[in-house]
Amino acid sequence: MDLKSELLKSIWYAFTSLDVEKCGKVSKSQLKVLSHNLYTVLNIPHDPVALEEHFQDDDDGPVSNHGYMPYLNKYILDKVKDGMFDKEKFDDLCWMMTRKKNFKGVPQGAPLSERDCFKLFCLFNLLSEDRYPLVMIPEEVEYLLKKISTAMSQEWDGKPLEDLISQDPTVRDDDMSVWTFLENMAAGRLLRVTSAEAFSLALNEVFLEMYHNVLKRGYMWKKGHVRRNWTERWFVLKPSSVTYYVSEDLKDKKGEIQLNKGCVVETIPDREGKRCLFCVKTHNKTFEMSASDQRQKVEWTQAIQTALRLQSEGKSSLHQELKLKRRVQREHSNRERSRSARSSCSSRSSQSDDSNIQEMEKMEKEKDRQDLEIESIIQHARELETRRREAEEKERRKQREVQLELERQLKEAETLRDSMQAEMQEKEKEAEQQKKRIQELELTQQKLEAALNMEIQARLDEERARQELERLLQEEEAKKKQFQLLQEQQRALECLNTILEASDGSQHQNSPSALHSASQELQDLQASRQRSHQHLEEVQEKLRYASQHVRHWNVQLNRLMTPISPGERLGNRLTSKPMCPKKEGALASNEFISKFKIRADQNNKIPEDSYTLEEQLEAANLSDGPEKSQGKPNGQM
Repeated sequence: MDLKSELLKSIWYAFTSLDVEKCGKVSKSQLKVLSHNLYTVLNIPHDPVALEEHFQDDDDGPVSNHGYMPYLNKYILDKVKDGMFDKEKFDDLCWMMTRKKNFKGVPQGAPLSERDCFKLFCLFNLLSEDRYPLVMIPEEVEYLLKKISTAMSQEWDGKPLEDLISQDPTVRDDDMSVWTFLENMAAGRLLRVTSAEAFSLALNEVFLEMYHNVLKRGYMWKKGHVRRNWTERWFVLKPSSVTYYVSEDLKDKKGEIQLNKGCVVETIPDREGKRCLFCVKTHNKTFEMSASDQRQKVEWTQAIQTALRLQSEGKSSLHQELKLKRRVQREHSNRERSRSARSSCSSRSSQSDDSNIQEMEKMEKEKDRQDLEIESIIQHARELETRRREAEEKERRKQREVQLELERQLKEAETLRDSMQAEMQEKEKEAEQQKKRIQELELTQQKLEAALNMEIQARLDEERARQELERLLQEEEAKKKQFQLLQEQQRALECLNTILEASDGSQHQNSPSALHSASQELQDLQASRQRSHQHLEEVQEKLRYASQHVRHWNVQLNRLMTPISPGERLGNRLTSKPMCPKKEGALASNEFISKFKIRADQNNKIPEDSYTLEEQLEAANLSDGPEKSQGKPNGQM
């Protein structure tokens, strides 16, 4: 039985569970949901357009199983391949849909669990006849119960089954449905179960063997290919492969041996402290294994040889082959019984009249003719099946070519998509760089504005300091003129001192006092001028600092606006000329001070011999300020 026929059995249960009125038809909305679930569990790409078009709401009403089969074959079953889905999950879906409607449930105290019922449901479908409604003949029921009894290490007792067949005419005449089978198993009318746990373990072993095609499983020692050490592994043998795991929980898979026509299993002599050795040779590797005893070694080698035989014959299941053999044997035994019955009838008819003999001969001829017709029908059916398979193979090749073409187009589309993604990533990177550059420009612009504001404020402060220094210099010049005038007056008074001594005594006393006050005021002005000069130097230092900041942020802004290559930067550095940030014609602070200092020196040229001791001291005090101012370069760092 092929994969499509196996899937149809479970789908038939799901379809009939949706037939609430038992009229053989199901509404389109329910079939739409069923098809969607089948797409999902079988890992088939969904085709929503075909699904909507096929099951659109119209006046046609419900769809029968014959009307659903074309869509099922074309869009679902023809796309299914062995190994692309989990068959147990698929059967579990169909079981969940049909169990609610048809199965009454496990009674309390029954030796079966819900999971055991699902496993029996799967085994029933495996052994059922290839006709609908699905039933299992008593011989197959007996075969399954014998397998479970053997797994339980329990002797088979066929009396309960015989009693059920004799008491229930439906089972005797119409065979046994899956719901009757499960009901009788739950009630204990087919098999006597003493321990529910032992029954579950035995059923699980039979389920793995028949449903999952596990020919044998167990622990063995395996020799490594790299480290060459022996490690105990849990082996699972199927017709197509030998898989080994760390333990029997099947969580950590360590490797797999693919079986094909070129594989060979051989026994090897004991060595390296290991016994019961054998090996499986593939086209590129040799796997050495050690069984626990001689019996296990023989069982493993025979099981692997059976798997290799199935591979060479192109068969995927041992129990499907055994089922076909049992069916052929039953048909052969039925023919033998019919022949013996006809021979007994012929022996009895030999004692009757000649007319009865002729009538029997006619019946024999008619029977032979019917057999020939049946054989011709069978031959015709075989030819049709061969043609159908050839057409399916041709359609499969065509679909494979279309699939290869689609895969090629898909690869080209993926390549194009990858290139577009790479280009998009490059564009995004450039946009991120531009965004970062804009943010740096905005920040640099803010810094430059702040530096310009600071420079403007420093220039204003410098201008005010210059004005204040100029005012102080003017006042100092006026005081110097006044002081010179007082000195001339004092010399004139000294000449007249001898003549007007009595009358000018008060004036002679007041004149030195006025000269002293003028000298004090001149000294105060010089101190103020020194402080203003220091303040001017501080303001100029702030201005230089602000100008440096402006130049720095201006360079940063130009760099961000137009990135400069190393060659261009060197050329700009060589061609740049030092420029004064002040306006053309403006005087620096040292030039400004020097100008007024020269003017003050010219005004202070007086004959030294006319000075008195006090006047010489005052002149020395006056000359300290310019000398100090000359000793310091004003307006320089």
